[in-house]
Amino acid sequence: MKDAANQPHACLPDGMPQLRVMPMPADANVHGDVFGGWIMAQVDIAGSLPAVRRANGRVATIAVNSFVFKHPVFVGDLLSFYADIVKIGNTSITVNVEVYAERNRLQAETVKVTEATLTYVATGEDRKPRQLPPLNV
Repeated sequence: MKDAANQPHACLPDGMPQLRVMPMPADANVHGDVFGGWIMAQVDIAGSLPAVRRANGRVATIAVNSFVFKHPVFVGDLLSFYADIVKIGNTSITVNVEVYAERNRLQAETVKVTEATLTYVATGEDRKPRQLPPLNV
């Protein structure tokens, strides 16, 4: 097998993905290439899930620190979004998201298609930043 980061015929990372979704024709151009903006929206959803758990409530996206499209995504690819918290501040949570596409499932081709880092801020009911709760020990 080759490295999942760059080559086909790799395995998905260990652990459960935050999100799995298959893009449909409405998510792509006439050639079947999925819109980058659609992928960005899914990455934001996937990244927010661990942030919401850590914040124990509402969060808002405050920054897209980096976003790299490594390979195209096609209608019919099964996308798996893996998200891990990489930094915690007083009110903010930074999350790394990696996206893998399973293609031609009969041939088990898996490609890392996108990686991104986003920062979320915990917000209160007033939608203003709030302190993150302490971790339960």
